[in-house]
Amino acid sequence: MPIRKMMNRRQFVRSAMATAVAPRLSAQDTPDWGGPVLDVHVHGKGPDGEWAHMQGSGVTHALLLLSANAEAHAKEEMAKHPGRLQYSIAIDPARDNAIETLRNGVKSGAKGFGEMKSRAKADGPEMRRVYDLASELGVPVTIHFADFPQFQGDTSYNEGITRLAALLNQYPKVTFIGHADGFWANLSSEVEATAYPTGPIKRGGVTDKLLADYPNLYGDMSANSCRNALARDPEFIRGFLVRHQNKLMFGSDCTDSLGEGEKCLGAQILAAVRRLAPDTKIQRKIFHQNAMRIIKVRF
Repeated sequence: MPIRKMMNRRQFVRSAMATAVAPRLSAQDTPDWGGPVLDVHVHGKGPDGEWAHMQGSGVTHALLLLSANAEAHAKEEMAKHPGRLQYSIAIDPARDNAIETLRNGVKSGAKGFGEMKSRAKADGPEMRRVYDLASELGVPVTIHFADFPQFQGDTSYNEGITRLAALLNQYPKVTFIGHADGFWANLSSEVEATAYPTGPIKRGGVTDKLLADYPNLYGDMSANSCRNALARDPEFIRGFLVRHQNKLMFGSDCTDSLGEGEKCLGAQILAAVRRLAPDTKIQRKIFHQNAMRIIKVRF
């Protein structure tokens, strides 16, 4: 599918309005977020699963985060829903063909790398090869940071969020997009050894400081990890959204493939942002404007 030129703001809104009046895949009412919504974290859900999810949660555009062997699926869905979808690709960085695969993916139309989720250390040699390539190609990297397992038998993924500052310094041309348990738990300077910490957020956390100090780090507001962070300390989060209003992007990372509307994790995160952000200007940045600028998606 040919790459379209970047929409201006008026064109983007007009496109979103067209979606609003299109037939829904679900008969139930869907949320209205007052304008376009770009979801930066949608995984493959099978034929029309992504579209049903988007329709149900009130999302107008999406970035699909897919494994490298799912590019055909991405292009099929893009062809069925022109101007609504783009994609990024991921692969285990320890594989012998990882760098070649990622390079070819960008040549084929992928907008970046991710979600990168593996047992490799965030600052290990495997991921450093990914950052080298991202710097060369000028594409973003979405990283699943998880220093603690979510359940018995689980493992850490891309462990090393507390050492991320060194990478941000060493790779100033790379756009790092933080995601998952480790990224959101470290909003607080006191971190429990659990994927989903509870209680008030203590100021001075690693994530808050890194977002403030490094222009090449951004936040993917998706998954239960972000929903948990938004709920545990609303007063802190209100200030956090103001401080980092130009750094945060909405994502869902939701398993819904039926268009379940307000039950959807993504819809719940959108509702929390709308409730906690002090004005619609900040909401619009998080809902779509930041992602168009940071990831350089074109619709």
